[in-house]
Amino acid sequence: MASPVKQTRMSATERRELVLAAASRAFARDGYHGTSTDAVAREAGVSQPYVVRMFGSKSRLFADVFDRAMRRIMDTFEPYFDDVAAAPENDESWLPMGIAYAELLEDRDLLLVMMHGFTSGANPEIGALARDWMSRLYTQIRTRTGCSPERARIFIANGMLLNTLLAMQVPEHAGQDPALEELAVCAFGSTLDAAGSEN
Repeated sequence: MASPVKQTRMSATERRELVLAAASRAFARDGYHGTSTDAVAREAGVSQPYVVRMFGSKSRLFADVFDRAMRRIMDTFEPYFDDVAAAPENDESWLPMGIAYAELLEDRDLLLVMMHGFTSGANPEIGALARDWMSRLYTQIRTRTGCSPERARIFIANGMLLNTLLAMQVPEHAGQDPALEELAVCAFGSTLDAAGSEN
């Protein structure tokens, strides 16, 4: 007779990560206003009171999901800063970091959570959080590269264009509109095919 399989309990950290991953999917799909803690609980396979007990409120849960996405973006940039700092006003220096960002945004959940955070500025808690993260991102780029304010603005503006095009699914539909295709090729360059692939 086979011995029974021993069930291992998840740690509190693992359970929290499970709920955050589920919340990322739910918020990415339906936005902040269209997602309830009950929807997050169903996505995670746990009870709604458990989600509320763990995070306190929907806005706090979204804030944690948004923080997680923004930290991932800032961590993605970190390995490239020394090379950019060697020639911060040279366009070529920024290309590897820009490509890394475009590739990161192939994770549509991360992209859409970030976009929902940025477009929820009227919500006092989320708006303050989004502004704080934009400030931190700008400060990280300026201090780690030594670039000018204008150069940092250009990099962030290009990133926001990528976000918008991906959120609208332009890479998947670019072939249907010559103007959008031209813009997508200009924005994504060699990463356009990857951006348009199914995730």
